[in-house]
Amino acid sequence: MSAADKPTLAVIGGSRAYDLLAKGGFGKEAECVRPGTPFGKSAPVHLFEGDGFSYYFVSRHGEKGYDLSAPFVNYRANIYALKELGVQRIIAWSGPGAVNPDYKPGHFAVPHDVIDQTRRRESTFFENTGLGFIRMSEPFCPEVRGALISAEGKEGSHCHENGVYLCAEGPRLETSAEIKMFSQWGADLVGMTLVPELFLAREMEMCYAALCYVTNYAEGVKERDFRKGELFEGMLSEDERRNVESAVGLFPRVVTSALKSLASMERRTEDRKERRCNCRHAMERYRKSGKIGTDILKEVNKNRRMGGS
Repeated sequence: MSAADKPTLAVIGGSRAYDLLAKGGFGKEAECVRPGTPFGKSAPVHLFEGDGFSYYFVSRHGEKGYDLSAPFVNYRANIYALKELGVQRIIAWSGPGAVNPDYKPGHFAVPHDVIDQTRRRESTFFENTGLGFIRMSEPFCPEVRGALISAEGKEGSHCHENGVYLCAEGPRLETSAEIKMFSQWGADLVGMTLVPELFLAREMEMCYAALCYVTNYAEGVKERDFRKGELFEGMLSEDERRNVESAVGLFPRVVTSALKSLASMERRTEDRKERRCNCRHAMERYRKSGKIGTDILKEVNKNRRMGGS
């Protein structure tokens, strides 16, 4: 594959990605690699061929099941690997709980903002430096968000076109007091996976947005009896479970439609690297001041050699 033909699109799959992989939900797989990075090995990266375009796919939590909970994902290795492969735009998915009761199990949401409540995760490629002081007025890329919202609209399912996603540390679920506090802060959804992934992608000047499917009401939003041995210990009714399953089944179509739209957008530009959003300029002032060069991966590697964590 020539450099011009290399995919610039990627999907990072969250909960249930392994199920869809096993069922062939994303079509024809061309190859699978697991790149080594300065931060250890990434998760396996699958190359899929779509309808006139191709893209990479990473299953965040494992290949055969939920083998790795959110706090222990090697986010830096995954983002570094995708950047090294030439990815410019990332669609991520997550299965958060609803803090806002208007967001019901089985609904989709395309969040526009985020609250970071993680505690022990490596959230920068440039530790022990003065780099990474970057603006977060739009944490999620507006172009990728637009493609997701448009793709969801074609399916006719219930999609919230905005939302504030609060990322908790995990792996435990949140207490009802925490959820009450998150609601007062303005959170609509609570999950564990989009941070630091989206911040790392921005440091790499990659576009990133997320498609969420609501898996349950968060603790205390709806009164639910404890049912031992069940998923979420009874936080999900049978009807809600069916709605969630229906949403998961739609994921391949929605994501593929959004990817197709983004691929078409790239073909309409003379330079495939040209993007109209500001994501690609996140580190520009450091380049202008001479603190970094044009090759950001080279700068990351240099920082690692000089003793960055």
